[in-house]
Amino acid sequence: MNAITDVAGILVGQHHRLDPDATMGTGWASGVSVVLAPPGTVGAVDVRGGAPGTRETDLLDPANSVRYIDAVLLAGGSAYGLAAADGVMRWLEEHDRGVAMKGGVVPIVPAAVIFDLEVGAWGSRPTAEFGYAACAAAGPQVSVGTVGAGVGACAGVLKGGLGTASIMLASGVTVGALVTVNSAGNVVDQSTGLPWLSYLVDEFGLTTPPDEQVAALAALESPLSSLNTTIAVVATDAALSPAACRHIASTAHDGLARSIRPSHTPVDGDTVFALATGAIEVAPPADLPAAFSPETPLATAVGAAAADCLAHAVLGAVIAADPVAGIPSYRDLLPGAFRQVEG
Repeated sequence: MNAITDVAGILVGQHHRLDPDATMGTGWASGVSVVLAPPGTVGAVDVRGGAPGTRETDLLDPANSVRYIDAVLLAGGSAYGLAAADGVMRWLEEHDRGVAMKGGVVPIVPAAVIFDLEVGAWGSRPTAEFGYAACAAAGPQVSVGTVGAGVGACAGVLKGGLGTASIMLASGVTVGALVTVNSAGNVVDQSTGLPWLSYLVDEFGLTTPPDEQVAALAALESPLSSLNTTIAVVATDAALSPAACRHIASTAHDGLARSIRPSHTPVDGDTVFALATGAIEVAPPADLPAAFSPETPLATAVGAAAADCLAHAVLGAVIAADPVAGIPSYRDLLPGAFRQVEG
């Protein structure tokens, strides 16, 4: 499906509220996306932006005690949106998921949020009910564009959104990514109307838009405001340690740097979570130098694939997005870019 759910056991659920007549400062335009992980999934995180909004990220340090996670929440609503994780925890507890304790279970739910409070009404932000509803709706199908945590997202001068992608390696390992693109930087070059990565032009069947459409894009001014932060989850079915997952989360950020310019700015809170379900064991090569960890070759390959997946998912999110609250979408502003595939 070219989605993060191609990693067996990974499910995605989304819930949002979007008022058709929402304008800047009025109505609802926010939501959440939840990645449910199978039991025994190892997790890690890497935060590169200067303005993150997160929960339970310290827990994911490989030096700390808790090894497994149950779900990851991506949400709108800035720090208020972190409340949606309470609903995710409630759903997981009802399904007996979490760290087993004498009195029950404690679900492990790391989370990250984007700032979208100015797109709709300031008080219209996700609650615990959003998180619970997203879990209840989770499955293998992943909608993209203006859905879930991507409803109120911006990407530079254009509408942002939610994107996903996956890759299968020669080893049989699958790598996938899910991203909410709400970046200060642009995903497309305003001077050409095309993505920064030239190979994605062919992958998405794009062509240079007409001059008048490029001129309209070039005339838009990037706010580089508080409406920022790109948050993502990359996942694999490989068996990897928390330390290897941390490396993969770090490498996956390269996909953001390649596809968004600028990225990791002081006003972004760019955060990438990495999950490893452990379903596939890959033996290290026989000639691996003794100085290297046995995980090194696999972590290197998975990290490179995660960066590629993330770059693909970023562009997919913006291409699939619909306009909201007066924020123009790529498809509406540059319809000529799709002539190769649409006629």
